[in-house]
This record gives sequence, C-alpha cells and structure tokens, in this order.
Amino acid sequence: MDLASGGAELEKAVREAVGKLIDPETGLTFEEMGIIKEVKVEGRSVEVVFRPTSPFCPIALRMGLDIRRAVENVEGVESVRVICVDHMMAEAINKVVNRERSTGKG
Repeated sequence: MDLASGGAELEKAVREAVGKLIDPETGLTFEEMGIIKEVKVEGRSVEVVFRPTSPFCPIALRMGLDIRRAVENVEGVESVRVICVDHMMAEAINKVVNRERSTGKG
C-alpha cells in the first residue's frame, strides 16, 4: 500500500537533493545542467545514473562522490549506488564512488 508511494517520495527527495548540487565549473545546479539521468528506488536502496558534461570532464569523480554524499543524507536511504555514464574513466569512477566504506556508525 505505502510501498509505491514511499518509493515515489524517496525518489522525489533524492532527485531534489542531487538536483541542488552545484557544478563548481559553471555555478549551475545539476538539475539545471541535466546531469542526473536516472534515479531508481527499490525499497530503501537507491541508484543514481549521471552523465558528466563531457567524456573528459576533469571533475567527474568529485561529482559522483558529491552525489553519493547527497543521497546518503536523504532520510530513508539505506544504500546508494552511483553510476557514471559516457565518460572515458567511467569504470574507474564507478569503482571509487561505490567502494564500501565505514560509516562511523555503530
């Protein structure tokens, strides 16, 4: 009953959080630049697909890490996967951004 609306609410919250991020090179938000291509929510797990402004974007790793941090701070999110597409270093970026790390909680 609440699962579908809960997923939609979580997706909306995630899109809002990552959309507010600022590209340091342009001063525009990720939403204004159309960087976020897809947000998938399954339960409390979120996957965000983003496309940097160019295949050689020098700050794509930073963008991915910023997206992950923003999503981790959204209430209700338990796990995050961030996928970079259409970048020459996408595979390496995805490995670093999605590396398991200690949350410091516990």
